Amino acid sequence: MLSVIAVLPQPPLLVPELTGGAAVETEALREACRDTAAALAEATRSWIVVGADSGGRRSVEPGTTGTFAGYGRDVPVVLPGGVGRVDDEGPRLPLPLLIAGWAAAGTGTDLRVRGELISPDASPADCLALGAELAATGAEDVGLLVVGDGAARHTATSPGGFDERAEAFDAVVAAALDAADPEPLAELDPELARELWAAGRAPWQVLAGAARAGGTWTGRLRHTSIPYGVAYHVATWHRS
Repeated sequence: MLSVIAVLPQPPLLVPELTGGAAVETEALREACRDTAAALAEATRSWIVVGADSGGRRSVEPGTTGTFAGYGRDVPVVLPGGVGRVDDEGPRLPLPLLIAGWAAAGTGTDLRVRGELISPDASPADCLALGAELAATGAEDVGLLVVGDGAARHTATSPGGFDERAEAFDAVVAAALDAADPEPLAELDPELARELWAAGRAPWQVLAGAARAGGTWTGRLRHTSIPYGVAYHVATWHRS
């Protein structure tokens, strides 16, 4: 049973070793991510991480290792909790799982972390179905960590340039995360999200499917900001 859901963004700039001068500018975001990961670790030692990856739907087992070498520095990462053989994906470990491993390590807690990846182009129906499937896990007190960014087109210097629709898109996401309301997330338009470079759309719709599967939730938007024109949201939901 899912007992708690956490939402983090996935910019490599969260990792101090990769940021250089940006470390101070983004410290509030980084602190919110650290606090959220710590709260998730306090609630449950078993995490399922959901992220989008161009490789499509697959599971990544605890014990898998990787590195941020593709983002400028060889900072190693492991999905904790593995036993026996270790799979080393190196720079190929997808960014959402690199961020999850970094966040897990920062808690200083003995965790078990499994990755569940979905295509960034997955249909809302497929995302919702995966969420319902994950919510039906037989283990008690499982936490869902959902990793993804908002629109990357908020300013002229954004990675995707400026798009006036980005503000409204992320306002909907932020309000839904704060209210623990899965319906606005379930209704996000995949084509609009693609045009806005919003990497979090598919993972957030997996979240919606999981939350819809049973129970009621209370939410808290811990942080939202738009450094460098990209929206980053941090939130927690607890089953009530």
